[in-house]
Amino acid sequence: MLTLVDAEINTVYIVKELTVSDETKKHLNNLGLIVGGKIALVSYSNGNGIILLHNSRIALSKSVLEQIIIDEEILEEESWLSLDQLEVGETATVISVHGQGAVRRRLMDMGITRNVELLVRKRAPLGDPIEINLRGYELTLRKNEAELVLIKRVG
Repeated sequence: MLTLVDAEINTVYIVKELTVSDETKKHLNNLGLIVGGKIALVSYSNGNGIILLHNSRIALSKSVLEQIIIDEEILEEESWLSLDQLEVGETATVISVHGQGAVRRRLMDMGITRNVELLVRKRAPLGDPIEINLRGYELTLRKNEAELVLIKRVG
């Protein structure tokens, strides 16, 4: 039985079972965490983890992560991560854009939409901002904006 605590970072899995209380299960379902859905653990430290779903990024405690049972087979070697984790020269495809309201709308208005391919061209010495190339033009994003873009590496 594999739980999210044992999952590899940035690897996509299928949720097999939620062994949490009914109240917690209802809350997780409302956030988009459902049995049969795709999930990826993007960071884990100090007993807390951050997970990615198609429509949200959620922080969970170790006790909740231990109650989320995942399928032991890795899903098609698929790997999700946020745009800020790409290195210069890497290419990726956008899976989804997180965030709320005006921030999400602004990112989408700049051309960052589902299935768009992008390339990280430059990164400032301290990692912020990041320059990307997409749809034939260059775009510079702050690191906190890039964290809201869920991507999958190409190649």
